[in-house]
Amino acid sequence: MRKALLWLLLLVAGSAGAQTPLNIMTFNIRMNTPADSLNAWPYRKDKVASEVLFHQAGLLGVQEALYVQMTDLQQRLPQYKYIGVGRDDGKTQGEFSAIFYDTTRLQLLQSSTFWLSATPQVPGSKGWDAAITRIVTWGKFRDKKTNKVFFHFNTHFDHKGEVARRESAHLLLKQVHAIAGGTPAIITGDFNATPDDEPIRVIVNKEDPLHLTDSKAVSQTPHYGPTGTFNGFKQAELSDQPIDHIFLKGKFRVLQHATLSPTWQGRFSSDHFAVFCRLEIL
Repeated sequence: MRKALLWLLLLVAGSAGAQTPLNIMTFNIRMNTPADSLNAWPYRKDKVASEVLFHQAGLLGVQEALYVQMTDLQQRLPQYKYIGVGRDDGKTQGEFSAIFYDTTRLQLLQSSTFWLSATPQVPGSKGWDAAITRIVTWGKFRDKKTNKVFFHFNTHFDHKGEVARRESAHLLLKQVHAIAGGTPAIITGDFNATPDDEPIRVIVNKEDPLHLTDSKAVSQTPHYGPTGTFNGFKQAELSDQPIDHIFLKGKFRVLQHATLSPTWQGRFSSDHFAVFCRLEIL
């Protein structure tokens, strides 16, 4: 009887662990530039960190983060570590598309960065008609609570090059397949493209076996918050269409999806809103 009860308790505990949701955030935190005046990074860094901590993000993909911003966030997120490099030299120069992960929840197994260009392994390489060098940072993780293994890819597509955004979408799909294979993958980023734009249509095209799924479209709870994700430090979002997205590959259950739009006396933590989802890896 005692042995049967022990097995039952172990079964219940294992089942509970397998269903422990993971919180995901993608956040363009706006580069550090004095030209932003009262919206400059020194006035926003505590706000950004507080959003991450309040929403208990297990994973956070950041865009536009310069090295000093990475350092500032690391200091304010002590239980997190990050993976990623500066896009200009593959070290610390230029913007990061980095991933912060909660070390109390996740174990990093592997990580790397590739460039969105015809030579993805060449640091600093620029692709097609892109105005700026662009990258994808990825990590392979094990969830300590569920023992599930999965990948997270984080990126920032070019803001000017239409060909670059389209080709970046195709390259991203190929690289996710080549790196993650059949293992579940989370893909976050500022894609500088709305759902109606070609890059997103490429990414979610169900006729392509490599396609990804928009987490917003499969959330069990209706989307919460604004639909647009860019505010430009104005009073509200400048468009109803999102350009920041969380995509998925593999078997997931998305419990919630939201655009986070807190203000502090009328000021935002960035010129983008963070996008959030709460999910289970099946």
